[in-house]
Amino acid sequence: MVAALAGMPGPAQAAENYGEYSRFGERSAGQHWADGQAAGQWTWKPLSSTSSEISWGDPKTWPPSYAEKFVHSGDWLTLDGWRDNGTYYTVRVTKEQIGDAKCGNLRTFATSGPQHYVKWDIPSTGYCLKAWGTITEQSSGKVVDFGHTQIWSPPAPCSNRYLGGQTCIKQWESWWDNNGSPGKPIARKLERDQYIARGKGMAFKIHQYFPKEWKSEAKSYWNW
Repeated sequence: MVAALAGMPGPAQAAENYGEYSRFGERSAGQHWADGQAAGQWTWKPLSSTSSEISWGDPKTWPPSYAEKFVHSGDWLTLDGWRDNGTYYTVRVTKEQIGDAKCGNLRTFATSGPQHYVKWDIPSTGYCLKAWGTITEQSSGKVVDFGHTQIWSPPAPCSNRYLGGQTCIKQWESWWDNNGSPGKPIARKLERDQYIARGKGMAFKIHQYFPKEWKSEAKSYWNW
C-alpha cells in the first residue's frame, strides 16, 4: 500500500495570499524604526469582511487623520481611495497594465474603476503593475492626475536588525502625480522598496530612493 501511494501526487498546497502577509483582515499594527527611534507606525482597521483601511503616521501624534481604503475583490486587492483633511479622495484608473517582473510584455487589463493594487493570491513569480488615473477630492471636486508603477516579488527569506528568520514579499513602487500643478505633466514624487513579512505585517523593511534615500526596519508588531 505504501509503495502504491508513493507514486501518487500529494495534496495540492493552497497558494499563500496577501492577507497572510499584510494582516489586512486584522486589527494589526506595527512600528518601524530608523536612527534608533520610531520612524513611523501603521494600523489596519477592518471595515467589513472584504474591506479595511490602513493608517500611516507618527506614533508621537497618533492617530493620524489619513487612512487608505482597500477592498478585496475577487483575485485582487483594490485601492478605492483615502480619507484626509476631513474629506475623501477617490482613486479611479483610466488605464492599467500588467507584465512580467521587468515590466515587459505589458498588456492592458482595465480602463476604469479603483486601482488594482496587488494580486490577492501570491504567485510564484514576480509581476509588474502600471496604473494611470485620477484622484478626486470629494469636498471640492479638485482632480489630480497620477501614475503608479509597482513590481511585486514572490516570497523569499528576509531579516532585519530586530527580527530574523522571516519570509517576505517585496513591493517596489514609483509614484507620480501633478498635485499642485493641475493640467501639467505628472512628476515623480516617491520611489521605494517595502518588504511585507508573513504573519507580521507591513514595513518589515523600507528602503526609500526618492525624494531622498532613507531606510527603516520594523521593530514591533501587535494587535489592538
